[in-house]
Amino acid sequence: RDWTSWCLDPEAGAMLSAEEILCSTQQVIAGLEALRGENCSLLESLQEAVDRRPAADSGSVEQEKSGIIRESLERIELGLSEAQVMMALSAHLGSLEAEKQKLRAQVRRLCQENQWLRDELAGAQQRLQDREQDVVTLEEQNRHLQFMSSIRKYDQEEPPLDDKVPSSTKESLDDLFPADDEEQSQMSQPHHSSAAAAAQQGGYEIPARLRTLHNLVIQYASQGRYEVAVPLCKQALEDLEKSSGHTHPDVATMLNILALVYRDQNKYKEAANLLNDALAIREKTLGMDHPAVAATLNNLAVLYGKRGKYKEAEPLCKRALEIREKVLGTDHPDVAKQLNNLALLCQNQGKYQEVEQYYERALHIYQSKLGPDDANVAKTKNNLASCYLKQGKYRQAEALYKEILTRAHEKEFGSVEGTLLRYKRKCL
Repeated sequence: RDWTSWCLDPEAGAMLSAEEILCSTQQVIAGLEALRGENCSLLESLQEAVDRRPAADSGSVEQEKSGIIRESLERIELGLSEAQVMMALSAHLGSLEAEKQKLRAQVRRLCQENQWLRDELAGAQQRLQDREQDVVTLEEQNRHLQFMSSIRKYDQEEPPLDDKVPSSTKESLDDLFPADDEEQSQMSQPHHSSAAAAAQQGGYEIPARLRTLHNLVIQYASQGRYEVAVPLCKQALEDLEKSSGHTHPDVATMLNILALVYRDQNKYKEAANLLNDALAIREKTLGMDHPAVAATLNNLAVLYGKRGKYKEAEPLCKRALEIREKVLGTDHPDVAKQLNNLALLCQNQGKYQEVEQYYERALHIYQSKLGPDDANVAKTKNNLASCYLKQGKYRQAEALYKEILTRAHEKEFGSVEGTLLRYKRKCL
């Protein structure tokens, strides 16, 4: 049979698979080997028959049969050789296919490893970016700490967290509404900052973590360096809002400080917006009757007073007075300071009767709590005397001015009589 016919399915006429070809080849090899054995047996039988006959009797028939059988054996050997080649080729193709499958498996494994390495690289890059961001954050924090350390010299020694700055070191808010005879002295100090005095008004307590920053801002503002003070306040306000939220009391404190700096720059609209925001936060978080609420109300009243809005400022100042009387008591020095501010507002509206009442009450508090030699006593007497002059009450004004001068003389030189006696003796 032709090898091509063996490779074709005689029924379907389709190409056989490799396994079918291999099986058919093995069957053909077995058949050819059996056929070769039969032909060899036939050839041996014919050869024996020829050998038994005499040489003269050997016929051409047996020789012809032997020749045919030998040709058949040659064809059988050729078929076996071709079949062996087919078997070897099949084995080679099988090994190639196995090697191909092995290579495919290796390719799949390499693809998986490559994907894993890509994922690892992406993760490593992300971690590197995170670490770089952490390094930048730490460097920024380090620079901030170094900066804060470098400004420790501006930090004043202060009492514990809830203590206030002693009243003797505070600057009165009376100067925010100067009387006619005080205007000139106020104008002679163009770089003096009212923020320091307002920030330290009674009930205004600077949190511990803001003290250093507050002192630094006041230092810059008192020097007129607003281009430094304002960005410093804004940055601190932004940091506080990020860390604590907009409604935290410390945010209200920083809003109050920034508003006072704006007020010193005559940016009254911006300052009013900030103070109203601070007031809303403090009322919500601390309560309507908290001293910090009174401080914000007072600062807002002062701001309106500076803008000439005395009617709008008066109710704010009265509410601040009510809170301080409720919290601190009616005879506290901070209540006297609030009375002074309220008197100044009323004086600018011509309400002299109320002005007299407020000044007299403030004067009584100062004398009873701080003593007759306290500077606030002389200042309040001076303001009351100025009120008397504007009403034409010259005798009352003269009496107060004499008291002020006599007390100042006695404090500096001793009694007036003793001074006159020493002067007479010196003249004699």
